[in-house]
Amino acid sequence: MNELKINGIKGLESIPDISFYLFLLLIVISLILIFSLIYLLYKYFKNRNNPRKRYYKALQNLDLNNTKNSAYEITKYVKKLAKSDREIKLAEELISELEAYKYKKDVEKFDKNIYQKYELFMENVDV
Repeated sequence: MNELKINGIKGLESIPDISFYLFLLLIVISLILIFSLIYLLYKYFKNRNNPRKRYYKALQNLDLNNTKNSAYEITKYVKKLAKSDREIKLAEELISELEAYKYKKDVEKFDKNIYQKYELFMENVDV
C-alpha cells in the first residue's frame, strides 16, 4: 500500500529555508544598534560633565574690574586647569603676579602685564 502511485501528484519539492540566517542577521544588527546607542550616550554625558570646560568658562566670564575677587578666582581656576608643562609654567607666572593683589584690604586695578599673562594662559589651555 505504501507504494501506491497516484497520477497527477508530484513528489515533495525542497524549498531553501534561510529564516535562521535572517534571524542571526537581525540579532547582529540589533546588537550593533544597541552598542552604538550606548556609546553615543556615554560620549554625550562624558563631554557634558567635563569640569575643565566649566573652569574655562568661569575664567572667561570673570569680571576683571573686581580686582581682589578676580585674583582669588583666577588663582583657583588656573591651578585646576593647568595640566601640561607649558600651562603649569604660565599658571605659576600668573599666580606669582597675582600675589600682589591678594591679602590686602584695598587693591588697585590689574596692570597690563597681568592682562597679557592672563590672555596668554587662556590661549594656551586645551579644553
